Parts: sequence; structure tokens; C-alpha cells
Amino acid sequence: VQLQAYGGGLVQAGGSLRLSCVASGSIKSVRNMGWFRQSLGKQRELVAVITSGGITNYADSVEGRFTMSRDNARNAVYLQMNSLQPEDTAVYCCNANILDWVFTRKDYWGQGTLVTVSS
Repeated sequence: VQLQAYGGGLVQAGGSLRLSCVASGSIKSVRNMGWFRQSLGKQRELVAVITSGGITNYADSVEGRFTMSRDNARNAVYLQMNSLQPEDTAVYCCNANILDWVFTRKDYWGQGTLVTVSS
């Protein structure tokens, strides 16, 4: 099982980016999927999480600006980031709780994608 995240880049303050994360491999089902971020010198923080049923929760710092969605058929999640600010600059990683076809459930992490917001 692999998670692949992409969509990061450089954007000016006030701009938008859309991140994508796709899980592939021997997947039977996927529970919660989440986006985390880590900026230089800070601890990793949860940005948003979505359940298999589509219920979302957001960090206070991104509430109202970021929207997480999910495509269960593709085992994919997306993070639409609007009104980006320099403090949103970080490496963003996706996470998924996956049950595989040998009935092993574990958390998987994708590689990070860098988001840089210039002032």
C-alpha cells in the first residue's frame, strides 16, 4: 500500500492551491484520511481529517479557508486551500487508516508536498 501526495508549490498570500493524495495497492477499505503539516522548527499538526462517510474536522487555524473532500472510489482525498497565508507554509503530508486484503489495518503516510506562501 502506498500513499502519493502532490499539488504543492509556491503561491502568493491570498492565493489558492489544491493538494491531492491517492492510496493505491492491496486495499480492502479505507477509514479516516487526514492531512498534516509541519513547518520548520515546529511540531507536526493536524490540518484536517475526513471519515469514510465524509465527515470533516479542521484545525482552528484553517477553518473556513481549507476544504477537505474525498473520493472513495479512487481512495483519494483533496485539500482545497484558499486565502493562503505565509504561516501556512509547511510540508503537507497525508495519512490514511487502511485495511488490506490480508486483513491487516494500519496507518500509512504519504511523502510530503511542500507548500510555500510568499508575502
